[in-house]
Parts: sequence; C-alpha cells; structure tokens
Amino acid sequence: MANPIWRKRKHGIAQSIASSAHEPPGLGQRLRKAKAGLIGARAIRNDLRTLMPRRRLPAERTIYRVLPHAGQSAGRGLSTKPALSFPAPSEELQGSLDALDWTCRYLAGGTKVYALHPLNLRTRALSQTLAGDKTLATARRHVLDAWTTRGLPRFLQTDNDAVFCGGYKGARVVGHFTRLCLLVGVELIFLPFKEPKHNFQVEQLNGLWGGPAFWPRPRFRCFGNVERLSPSFVHWYMHVYTPPALRGMTPARRQRTERRPRRPQPVVRLLPAPLPLTAGRVHFLRQVQPDGTICILNEVWPVSKALVGHYVWATLTTHRRSLALWCRRAATQDWRLIKHVYYDLDEPVRKRPPLFTTLFTIS
Repeated sequence: MANPIWRKRKHGIAQSIASSAHEPPGLGQRLRKAKAGLIGARAIRNDLRTLMPRRRLPAERTIYRVLPHAGQSAGRGLSTKPALSFPAPSEELQGSLDALDWTCRYLAGGTKVYALHPLNLRTRALSQTLAGDKTLATARRHVLDAWTTRGLPRFLQTDNDAVFCGGYKGARVVGHFTRLCLLVGVELIFLPFKEPKHNFQVEQLNGLWGGPAFWPRPRFRCFGNVERLSPSFVHWYMHVYTPPALRGMTPARRQRTERRPRRPQPVVRLLPAPLPLTAGRVHFLRQVQPDGTICILNEVWPVSKALVGHYVWATLTTHRRSLALWCRRAATQDWRLIKHVYYDLDEPVRKRPPLFTTLFTIS
C-alpha cells in the first residue's frame, strides 16, 4: 500500500507545479522566454531545485503527468540509441574520445546556416563554429581552435562526410582532414555509412541547437543574427543543461576534471603545406554488405558472406602499411582477427615532427 503521507506531499508539489505553470512568472513561461534552453520535465525539475532548495523534488514522471493538466507540454526529447550489437567506440576504447558532426538550418529565403559541433563524450562539453558553408577550411579552423582551448582527444569519431574522409573520387585517397589528425596524433574513427544513430550523442546535441532549445525561439533575419545569439545556447548547454549521462552535473563542471594535451599556439604557423602523410592509425567501422564486402577509402574489400550484417573494425596503420580487419559475432565474444594484409600507399610515410610527438605517441 502506498504511503499516504508521501501521496499528500507528492500531490502538494504537483499542485505547485501546475499552478506555477499558469501564474507569472511561472516555470513554463519563464523557460520559454529564455534565449536558449529546454522547457521539458528535466528543465523544470532543475529550475525547481533552485527555487526550492530544501524541498524534495518530484520525479520527472510526476512532472510529465501534471503538466498536461496545466495546459503545458513536456517533450521527452530525442532518445535514439545505437543497436546493442554495435561496437561503440566509447565502450571499446581506452582514452579520450570526441564526436564530430555538422548540422544545418535554413533562414528565410533559403540561406543555409551550418553548425559544426565536436562533443567530448566523457564530459559532454562542446565547441561550436557557425558558417555559411560546409568546407574543409571551416572544419580545419574549428578543430585547431578547439584543440587549443579544450585540448586534443585521443580519438575522434565522425561520419563519412567528404570534408572528413577526403571525397569519393579515387581509391586509397587520404584526405587533408585525415592527414591533419595523423600529424597531431589524433586517431580518426569513421562510423558506418548512412547510420547516424551510431553518432547519437552529437546528433542529440544537433537536435537541441536546431530544435526546442534554440532555433524555434527567435526569428532569425540573417546569418549575423544567428551568430550573435548562438553563444547563449552554448552558455546554456555548458552551464545550465544537465545531460542524462552526467547524472545531474553540467558539462562545464564535468569539464574541470578533464586533462588533455593542448595544441601549442604556434602549431598553425608550423603546419607544412601540403600536409604530408605521417605515421599513425585510422579506424573504420563498417557493416558487412549482402555480397560479403566492406568499403574502405573508396575501395571494396571482400570479407565473408558468413558475416553479412555484422560490423567489422578495420585499422589502417600508415607507417606499417597494413590493414587489419577484426570482427566478433556477439558483444560477449572476443574480437577475432579475420584479415591482415599489406596496404600499399602511393607516397612516403613520414615520422611525426618532434613538436607533435610530445602530444601522443603512436606505436
């Protein structure tokens, strides 16, 4: 039997939520008037924590149940998760890991606004670059700035966008962005083709910026208007928002515990042009196609028809000119090396300059 005292207390708090949603400055109205932020149950619960620091807070499910009766809505947000059988890099790798992705929104008249978001998957801290284009120069400028302020990740996962992978015109083409990561010792991980669900952490972030937390609120007239107001979203996300993975902590607070090597300021001036192919590793997660093959750097590799539908982890080690393919049939099984071949590269592979070898060591 339920505790009648708790039921009474719970009912009283629920009534205060409902009444505050109607009365100015009610929680719902006040959250809606903010320049950035969510208006769902979690946001209201966080606001109640500030308003009633000594009272026991209602559960999110209680807020979900009460708000509809108050004429409010508390959307549960995005909940896309990858398949359980997928070898998520965040679970497989030891070391700091970032996720990187573009998102795009349109202004009146069809003008595009691109946002590039790298996300620290341990602290959920983000950096943001806005641009009117989606080019290599924008991506390069952004990661170099982010590596200066927040430090370099050990690994960086991203999709197979032409800006990141180097395009689709020739086989075994190592693009500029990949060369930049190799030069500073960051190991790129290319996720499976056309499966954005496996980059769900940064996809959720994109959904916040382009959805309920920022984009629908003001009526943007031009790119400059978005550029001026978007920092309010970044501040809200870093200092107010509490991602579920952080269990009540904000990304800014969690980021204080992060220790990463930082890109020295003069590195940009010392970057060679064009960028050479340097020693390091590049990883590819691929799902075996119905014909038993996978595609790596615009080249088809036979694997096995017995592994159709399974995921293969491929690692290209440039200084050893080798390609290793690993697979496991279930999450409870060990990884098995299924192929290890010589991978010819039509150019010399150089050692990383001493300035960069102090950041990460590649064996």
